[in-house]
Amino acid sequence: MLDIHSRRISRTPSGVKDGAALAAARLPLALGLWPSLALSTLSGCTWFLSCTPFHLSALSWVAMVPVLFVLDRAPTRARAILFSWWAGAVATAGGFYWLIELLRRFADLSSPAAFSLYLLFCVYQGIIFLLFGWAVRAIRRRYSLPIALLAPVAMVTCEWIVPLLFPFHLAIVQAWHPMVIQIADLTGPLGVTALLLMVNGAIYDFLTGGRRAILPLLASAMVMAAALFYGYLRMQQMDALIVAAPKMAVGVVQPNVAYNLKGVRHPEQAQAQLAALQEQSRELASAGAELIVWSETSYPYVLRRDFASDFPLTSQSTIRTGFTTPLLMGALTRSFPDIRAYNSALLLDGNGQVAGRYDKMRLLAFGEHVPGIERFPWLRRYLPNGTGNFTPGSEAKVLPLVRPDGSTVKLGPVICYEDILPEFLRSVGALHPQLLVNITNDTWFGEKAEPWQHLALAVFASVEQRTTMVRSVNSGVSAIIDPNGRVVNKTYAVDPYLHPRPADKMLATVPLIEGGHTAYETVGNLFAYLCTVFTAVMWGASIYARRKGRESRTLQPTRGLRQTPKEDLCRN
Repeated sequence: MLDIHSRRISRTPSGVKDGAALAAARLPLALGLWPSLALSTLSGCTWFLSCTPFHLSALSWVAMVPVLFVLDRAPTRARAILFSWWAGAVATAGGFYWLIELLRRFADLSSPAAFSLYLLFCVYQGIIFLLFGWAVRAIRRRYSLPIALLAPVAMVTCEWIVPLLFPFHLAIVQAWHPMVIQIADLTGPLGVTALLLMVNGAIYDFLTGGRRAILPLLASAMVMAAALFYGYLRMQQMDALIVAAPKMAVGVVQPNVAYNLKGVRHPEQAQAQLAALQEQSRELASAGAELIVWSETSYPYVLRRDFASDFPLTSQSTIRTGFTTPLLMGALTRSFPDIRAYNSALLLDGNGQVAGRYDKMRLLAFGEHVPGIERFPWLRRYLPNGTGNFTPGSEAKVLPLVRPDGSTVKLGPVICYEDILPEFLRSVGALHPQLLVNITNDTWFGEKAEPWQHLALAVFASVEQRTTMVRSVNSGVSAIIDPNGRVVNKTYAVDPYLHPRPADKMLATVPLIEGGHTAYETVGNLFAYLCTVFTAVMWGASIYARRKGRESRTLQPTRGLRQTPKEDLCRN
């Protein structure tokens, strides 16, 4: 094995490591432009192939190794950072290709314009990898830390601090491997990201570090074994609770309505859409459902904020016809006279009374809310009609469902992508729901990738809060996720815009386990904060050491020796 970690370290009088000497020691192994590009591209492709819908998740345990070679061997800091960013941009491009069709449909953009914005999005998302490469390169040039330690804390930091339009994390690639993701109830999904990068780093250390890599390799193996053992024990514990927990039959209706035919905007379609929801609900009620769930904004009429009970049976807006089962439904509600719009979830009890309402708090940027629109109202001239008009809700809630035996079940409603926001889910978990209910509309995104990626990210919520999640998604994937993060029931994804399909349903019996009693619920993102502090301290110390070293070299008397251009170049 090649040893690229030899440390021919000269020291300045102040005892600071000379970064130029370190770089010069690695110079014979520097990578050229094209090999660096090839390795970075390989890494990016490996990451997106690890993710759904490609399902080659085993690749994720080595996906970062090619980039690590580039970071350690690039002759300049700028090149190392550039190729790290490139790997992130390629990974984003392969994972988010559905954005092109989304922009064409939702924003009515031409294909060239949609593709241009998609590329801009990839450029931005690649910043996570750019910062990762910058941090690893800077710290490694000054301190002999194993990559098995440095890579996980650096990547967790970068995923934590970079704001994203469509939230995601590298842990998504392990969503279908329950034993691996159980540590999410301690650290959130970023702990799984850390495991991935630790293993990648240990493999890189082993390939390049010789005997010095044995200790990081053994330490990484022990941490990984401990994480898997913890996962095994937690799953056994939760399985015992699932068996003993009270159960409830829940029916899920999947409307399969195309985004451009929603009844709220097309009144001529509303009655047929409502009839389809009612038909599926009657069948679920006949099959024994104790709660029926309709997807986000599936009710095809606008409701007033003071709506308190179902309409008379003579009204065309009557919600429940032919069944009396309690119903949690998604609806657009408006306040009067200010005409504010809310994306709401309403619970109707067995008597048709509204038992509770939750208004979506985390609005989708540019879809439901335009950042900065209050300060720059002229932006609205360039947006499609109806874009960004929603008002956010004020607080997380649980909705009380009273069962026939008089017991009350606390439902934790989350709307759309709120089911993949760990910090928001903690606010729901603090209320200790016995069942998370997610209502979603993913119709905008097609059927191939995004609905499955959304589901993959959602499984972490059940682990973080240790309770079951029921998902009703307009065009799929509707699903039941148990407290171990296992998808125990699911439907399918369809694009009703291209492939119309009638409304469908799913019935499942779910355990009622009070959630929110986890370490992650208690300490939150402490793990991410610790990683961020460690990275910031080491990065800052490396910058200080480099500057101190430059000052020391400047003060040293010359001895007739002059640095070669290569040595000067490699200082960075």
